[in-house]
Amino acid sequence: MTTGQHRAAQPEIGPEDEERLPSIAEQMAEQLGGWRGLVESSIPVVVFVTANIVGELRPAVIASVTVALLIAALRLAQRRPVRHAVNGLFGVAIGAAIAWRTGDERDFYLPGILYGIGYGVALLVSAAVRQPLVGWIWSVLVAKGRSEWRDDPRMVKTFTSLTVLWGVVWLAKVGVQAGLYLAHQDTALGVARLALGYPPYALLLLITVWTVRRVTRENEPEPVPGA
Repeated sequence: MTTGQHRAAQPEIGPEDEERLPSIAEQMAEQLGGWRGLVESSIPVVVFVTANIVGELRPAVIASVTVALLIAALRLAQRRPVRHAVNGLFGVAIGAAIAWRTGDERDFYLPGILYGIGYGVALLVSAAVRQPLVGWIWSVLVAKGRSEWRDDPRMVKTFTSLTVLWGVVWLAKVGVQAGLYLAHQDTALGVARLALGYPPYALLLLITVWTVRRVTRENEPEPVPGA
């Protein structure tokens, strides 16, 4: 066997052949569903708020659910991911059903408020018991199921701090909505639902991705000269 044949049989694997780590923008787009996902998830709530202001509760409920169904159907027809559309449809449907039954428009937002309280408490509890929920969500959504961060004290500390941040922000924004709910400020509650929905979530996600990537790079061993 010649030297050339040996090299051909055992090609060297360079850095360019390794799996490329998605950029921050790519990871943000994946988790948020892109700008289209952001817009589509907000449309049913916008429709409900607008229709409820100019009309009555039940037509507003019908309009918001119909729009959510159309968005989900359109994504299916275009063979696009439906995760965000289905999540939005599920939330709208539950809120619409409660509001329809009680006849109180503010109850449209009640499931979201209760979910936010539960999620915020779960985040803080997971951080307190050193099982940071943000770290496990990162393992599932970004790290393809890998959880090596559990063996790195610095990464555990990073994910714990991020989990506390998520929990505090989540409870703060849901606290504003709960206050408006109890004060019967229906229109303001709808505006708050939109303003405190994706913007804080996107900011938290950006901080999380940037922080984890920075700490990961710092933990990588430096290349040995001449290796």
